[in-house]
Amino acid sequence: MGKPVVGIIGNEYRIEDRFQVQMTGEANMTAVVQVADALPLIFAGSSQLTDIGALLDAVDGIVLTGARANVHPTNFDTDPHEAYEPYDENRDLLALELTRACLDKGVPLFGICRGMQEMNVAFGGSLHPEIRDIPGRMNHRMPRLKNGEIHPDPEVVFADRHDVKFTKSGEFERIYGKPSIRVNSLHGQGVLEKGGRINIEGVAEDGTVEAISVADARAFALGVQWHAEYDPHDNPVNQVLFEAFGDALRDARGR
Repeated sequence: MGKPVVGIIGNEYRIEDRFQVQMTGEANMTAVVQVADALPLIFAGSSQLTDIGALLDAVDGIVLTGARANVHPTNFDTDPHEAYEPYDENRDLLALELTRACLDKGVPLFGICRGMQEMNVAFGGSLHPEIRDIPGRMNHRMPRLKNGEIHPDPEVVFADRHDVKFTKSGEFERIYGKPSIRVNSLHGQGVLEKGGRINIEGVAEDGTVEAISVADARAFALGVQWHAEYDPHDNPVNQVLFEAFGDALRDARGR
């Protein structure tokens, strides 16, 4: 039996403001190869280009990655605002349906940052466009220089920023074997109200949702707000997640 295949969602980009492409961060692929021990397969984040049924026949699991674009507010009955652009409505349309299809078919699903937010919205939850604007919340966005530019050093950008405390006896506490971990933070949008099948599994010290699971899932169905794909080859916190995802992929392939 060969290695399991993991579908990694793409995002819409325009190169030189002319060429429409689908892209995903290479760190996602590296994590799948090096830690989950699987073969990555990028698919278009567009229902016009990707047939969900055919996709799920071809892969053993799905990764919903982070992305610069926010989930469009109309997906949770909120008015959009130009301050929270860009959006990627084609990815929204595909990812929300794909999330539900993975759960229906028992296909392992791993949501990272935007991917976790999509999982929440897919089951009726809502998002806040800028978590730091809520009283009492910290700034969860990536570090910037005094002039407003993003910090040029990836080790600073992806450095651990806050703790995540797990729900007692939840899936994450079981996987890690301890009540809390420390993680990076690179997001503006975040979970406001949880979806109907969503279990909140971990929160930051300011109450921001950082880890979720889907109730009654037949396979791995976890989401994290931090960027676990950045360094799982040498960071045990993120390594544990991709190893668990890899185990779920092999179980699914065996079935």
